[in-house]
Amino acid sequence: MLTRVTAQTRMTTASLNLQSSAAQLARLQNTASSLKKIAVPSDDPAGTADSMRVRVAQSATAQYGRNIDDGGNWLTTIDSAMSASTAILNKVRDLTVQGANDGSLSVTAKEAIAKELEGLRSDLLAQANTTYLGRTVFAGDSDTGVAFTGTPAAYTFTGTGSPVQRPIAPNTTVQVDADGAAVFGTGGSSVFALVDNIVADLRAGVNIGSRIGAIDDATTAVVSAQSSVGARASQITKAKDANLQTSGALEAQRSDIEDVDLSQIIIQLKQQEVTYQAALAITSRTLQPTLMDFLR
Repeated sequence: MLTRVTAQTRMTTASLNLQSSAAQLARLQNTASSLKKIAVPSDDPAGTADSMRVRVAQSATAQYGRNIDDGGNWLTTIDSAMSASTAILNKVRDLTVQGANDGSLSVTAKEAIAKELEGLRSDLLAQANTTYLGRTVFAGDSDTGVAFTGTPAAYTFTGTGSPVQRPIAPNTTVQVDADGAAVFGTGGSSVFALVDNIVADLRAGVNIGSRIGAIDDATTAVVSAQSSVGARASQITKAKDANLQTSGALEAQRSDIEDVDLSQIIIQLKQQEVTYQAALAITSRTLQPTLMDFLR
């Protein structure tokens, strides 16, 4: 049985072929414009799933990076406060040694030392109440605004005992605050009360030489806590380097899944343009009107 191919059939077939070629050309043009392999999930379902997994990992890595930066700033703030506190305690010790020379100091000189010690105690209290972004760095997760409150009669530590933690990597968390009670003491055994006692003894005419050992112990406590802070800061630094490496590796994976090779897509686009132009030329020759078309 012979099948007759009509002009309508040829026109329909040619139209479908041209539409398919045009659609392919449009797709390549969109890809070249966006530089993305996947415009919609149906373009590559497996690639879309891989892309989503990588992007989830990137989001987690970015959050770890923010935690690392925040934790590093906490520890830097604490380190600065401890360095200042150590300097203040050294000055307190020098004044205490000077005030212990009872025979060579007048009442006026002792009062001057006492006043300076009171000023240093206020400075030390200010360092103990250091904050970062409105949070006290020596009071755990307390929201009272200060780590130590009170008067020379009684210094109260407001810390909660719950440390401030920052996740810096999967299964890795770092404490970014410091225990003010361990660093500065509490109540009557605090370093602030110690300075007040030295001032009281100095004004009462009591030899304050016996207080030097307590000052040294307080200084040792601050330096010891600062060493711990330094170790955690080192851990934060290493975590930051690892986070940057992980971020770079994930971005390379994402780019390999989602991004196109520009040179390759340009070649494909040019090839498709040539194919489309050729299809137009062939179709125009194939479907030229005949004399019978004009006679209809």
